[in-house]
Amino acid sequence: MTSETFTSRDFNREPSRIKRAAKRAPVIITERNRPDIVVMSYERYTALTADAGSFLERIAMPGLSNLDLDTNLPTGSPRAAVFD
Repeated sequence: MTSETFTSRDFNREPSRIKRAAKRAPVIITERNRPDIVVMSYERYTALTADAGSFLERIAMPGLSNLDLDTNLPTGSPRAAVFD
């Protein structure tokens, strides 16, 4: 998905054109040649802001639910770093 870039002047003069472009992909509006605002479809916005659950739910991979992990911390003292 490639975004289009418009100036703030375009934004004020051609809002319909920018709305159509935002339906396809996020649109970057520049102010003095620097990115300032992003316009996107509501569907894209809700997808980006949807609650994805906890961190563990987001990184969960199918088929790994029965994996045993040792979560105990080591009891010995740390070893000194050796730099060669």
